[in-house]
Amino acid sequence: MRVEIWSDVACPWCYIGKARFEKGLAAFAHRDAVEVVHRSFELDPHRAPGDVAPVIDMLARKYGRTLDEARAMEEHVASNARAEGLGYRTEGRDHGSTFDIHRLLHLAKARGRQDALLSLAYRANFAEERSVFDRAVLVDLGVEAGLEEAEVRAVLDDPAAYAEEVRADESEAASLGATGVPFFVFDRRYGVSGGQPAELFTQALEQAWRGRQDTGPATGAVPEARHPAGPGGAGACDADGACEVPAR
Repeated sequence: MRVEIWSDVACPWCYIGKARFEKGLAAFAHRDAVEVVHRSFELDPHRAPGDVAPVIDMLARKYGRTLDEARAMEEHVASNARAEGLGYRTEGRDHGSTFDIHRLLHLAKARGRQDALLSLAYRANFAEERSVFDRAVLVDLGVEAGLEEAEVRAVLDDPAAYAEEVRADESEAASLGATGVPFFVFDRRYGVSGGQPAELFTQALEQAWRGRQDTGPATGAVPEARHPAGPGGAGACDADGACEVPAR
């Protein structure tokens, strides 16, 4: 059974959602039969490369808030991340184009290192003093994930490398009706939006597995249903970059 996850490294709920999904998957009896594929989704696809700004400043401008209010927004999301055992810095993080990161993730997918690179990129962006919008950091992350340095540099030097694959993922997300991330598709049967609690992911896996046993592998391109947002701090970031901050 395949689970496809559309996400963006700049999305805090994708970071939290990945951890919750992995906990839900660990509780699924048939977890060893599940293939997880990460798909590209840019929250800010029109942002120019090199246009990098502090996250707090970006939030204040985007939502018309004061810097203190923006810091409070970040702290609220951070509390959800920390509840999952994740590191989260509320100061000193950058915001910029994630297109190059997505291109590298497609290289990593081709080399069987996609999940490793995504995990490292999330940790660097949200928990460490490392900007994922810096070329040198991206090279280091690629090497840490097990990629060849020369190959990583070659992809970053060629703007066309894996660009079509990124755009294809984003086009497919639109065709599936995804308006925000994280967006999880279970065996092309069911979709789950947002960083839901771990137990909901386990339920979705079980539901998709039962459907597979009843009718065989799904062939349709559109999920049959979406689970609504559940309790426990589920949140998502939509296509214009706005991130829902649910009450805990």
